[in-house]
Amino acid sequence: MSKLVLLDHDGAIDDILATLLLMTMPNVEVLGIIVTPADCYINAAVNVTRKLLDLMECHHIPVAESTVRGIHPFPALYRRDSLIMDNFPILNQEDTLKTPLLSQTGQQFMVETLHRASEPVTLMVTGPLTTVATALDIDPTIEGKIKEIVWMGGALNVAGNVEKEFAPEHDGSAEWNAYWDAIAVERVWQSNVPLILCSLDITNTVPVTAEFIRKLAKQRQHQLSDLAGLCYALAIPQDYYCWDVLATSYLHRSDLFSLKEWETEVMTTGSSQGRIKVVEKGRKILAMETVDRDEFHNYILQQWSQF
Repeated sequence: MSKLVLLDHDGAIDDILATLLLMTMPNVEVLGIIVTPADCYINAAVNVTRKLLDLMECHHIPVAESTVRGIHPFPALYRRDSLIMDNFPILNQEDTLKTPLLSQTGQQFMVETLHRASEPVTLMVTGPLTTVATALDIDPTIEGKIKEIVWMGGALNVAGNVEKEFAPEHDGSAEWNAYWDAIAVERVWQSNVPLILCSLDITNTVPVTAEFIRKLAKQRQHQLSDLAGLCYALAIPQDYYCWDVLATSYLHRSDLFSLKEWETEVMTTGSSQGRIKVVEKGRKILAMETVDRDEFHNYILQQWSQF
């Protein structure tokens, strides 16, 4: 049976590559894609998403733009990648877009999609949790329609990636998706929806390397590998990891991962805003603890060589 999935991403390089991977999964039925205006410029991120779906002949999948806002904006240096990807030649071979952009907001689309679904839906979230939190506020009954939330976010037992350069009053303990809107994270933590985290604890073990990009280059006859290589090449001057791609791979290849349960709380104020702290008697979550890195790399190379 197919797994019903609703994707909520925020338009960065790894979000687009996570979308690329999700569309290749044989056991997944994607009900739609929501773009949250966080680590991107929203118009460009929506364009890239629709162009990607057109390229993969998945233009039956609707796209919706979330109108939520976070507390701490992502740096412009990070967000500009969406503008660059929007001008990739491989994504601009056609003059018109076939993939529909819905008139309703992403948060309303989430509510309606969950209610229409024939069974509980997995929310695959590769950006902040603000759209999910807003949807829960709009209609708390959707909680029963969510099978689980798989989220790329948080840092449990490692340092965060919020740098002093961009957040001088922060202590560096938070991961960016959580820091963007810690109050939204806390709102989701207050729900009873099962949470599976792909935190920095595991993504730190899977960096994007020049060696891996060269492996993609050897598959250039495949459009998806070529596109993935272009995207990752944008990131090579900085420390970059397979954040969202790793998280999304769990939907199809959970066998590559081990999980561990933690009790946690969310810090919503002060210099640790966005930190997900391990505490006794806290909110129980599951976190991806280990991954077979070599097999993960083989898996995404295989998936991206299908088209």
